Formats: sequence, C-alpha cells, structure tokens
Amino acid sequence: MRVILRPGTPEDAEACGVICFEAFKSIAAEHNFAGAFPSAEVATGLMMRALAHPGIYSVVAESDGKVLGSNFLDERNPIAGIGPITIDPAVQNQTIGRQLMFDVLARGAQRGVAGVRLVQSAYNNRSLCLYTKLGFETRELLSRLNGDPLGIRFVGYEVRPAVKADISVCNALCQRVHGYHRGRELEDAVDQGSARVVEHLGEITAYATDLSFTGHAVAESNQSLKALIGAASVFPRCGFLVPTRNGELFRWCLQHGLRLVHQMTLMTIGLYNEPAGAYLPSVLY
Repeated sequence: MRVILRPGTPEDAEACGVICFEAFKSIAAEHNFAGAFPSAEVATGLMMRALAHPGIYSVVAESDGKVLGSNFLDERNPIAGIGPITIDPAVQNQTIGRQLMFDVLARGAQRGVAGVRLVQSAYNNRSLCLYTKLGFETRELLSRLNGDPLGIRFVGYEVRPAVKADISVCNALCQRVHGYHRGRELEDAVDQGSARVVEHLGEITAYATDLSFTGHAVAESNQSLKALIGAASVFPRCGFLVPTRNGELFRWCLQHGLRLVHQMTLMTIGLYNEPAGAYLPSVLY
C-alpha cells in the first residue's frame, strides 16, 4: 500500500471524523473503556474546527484517494500541541501513525517552536512506546474526571467571564507558573465565550479557557482552581483533566462526587519547566 501525506482541508472533515470516532472507540473497547466521542458527528465537528483553524496545522494520510488517518499540530502558542492523531483501525500497525508523527515533529522543528507536547491514554501501550521511541519524555500522570456540576461557590473568590482586558494578566500568570503563555488559545476562548477568571482580593488568581477536555486552566493556588471547578455549569462528556499527583485537588474532586474515567499521560519534547503553581491541562498539554 502506497501512502502519501498531504495538508488537510475542511473537505476532509467527514472522513477524518469517522476515522477519529472509530479509532478511539476501537482502542478504548480493547481495554473496556467507552470511546472518547458519543458519535461520529461529534468527532467530525472537532475535525472541522481543527481543519479550518488558521493556527492549527493538519496532515492527512491517504492511499488511492482514500483517507487513512490524520494528525494535527496546534501552533497558536510558544509550545505546540500534537493531536488528535487517529488511524483507520483497518490499517493500523502499518507505520502510518509513525509517518504522521514524523510529519508534525518536522513541522514543529521547521517553525522553531520551543517544545512540543501531547497527552495519551495510559492504557494505550502502543502509542506510549511509539512516542517514547520518538523522543518524548513522560512528565505527568493525569486523571480524567467527569460528573455532575458541583454548584459550589467560595466567599472571596468571584468567578466571572473573561474579557479581552484580562488576557495580559492571565498570560503573565501562565508565564509565572509554566514559563510560557497560551495567549492565542486564550484569545480564542474569550471570543467564544468559554473563558473564565477568578478574582480574589481584587486580583486575578486563576483563569480557564474552559472546564473541559480541550480547555486548560492556570492558578496561583488549588483554592482558585476549586473555585473554577465548583462554578462550572456543566462538564462536557469527555470531562476534564487533573494532575494526579496534586493529591489535595484530586481528593477534593472525588469527595465532591466527581468520578475517575481513566488515567492519561502528559509527554513532552523540548522546553519543560516544573509547574510553579496549580493547573489543569488540556488534552493537548
């Protein structure tokens, strides 16, 4: 089978969405977990947004005009995020995934990004081994949580929608905690209306692009993260991610009825600093 790689286009969304849905469903079922998406239509919507976004690089693998898989590199920030990478289950284990990974890593090197990162399901031994062979270091064990909204408010910690005037302060907070900012990602979230900030004693002490699988949050303390989680009106089907070693926050979430779905792994190449504050990663990093 002769496989070619080419840039993705919005016209690939349906084919890539079906493959994304089936690929995640297949590997999850092998380990008795539910798939990441409730339907192929939901996965297709994700593919459409990624393929159409000017800040996200996409690559598609095809053979004889048939799409076999895809991969993405989110280039909006100084650190690039890889994924989702998905291959048609019928043609897995034929080096297509390796080729797609080589492509986005070469793209990151060409653009001179400070680092690239990804998050993989800890039960997926094949992807863990592939990424390790490609040079990724395992940095953090993550717990994917889900459940009903908590409806908790904390006196002195006001949670409100973020506005454009908050972005510079939020970027500075992210810079202090992680050593880089995620400003363009935050700008998109403000435009979409999903971003939130926490104000405590007149200062912004936390922000979130969304309390979801695709959103991230950064905070000065666990208390500010608890305020964000407690105020969330809904947790989408995929839930959100918490660093497992943050025992205080993980324990608090479990004590308030949130449930563990499964564990995931944050992996990195290039720049990495141990976080100097509290945070919730996205499915990218």
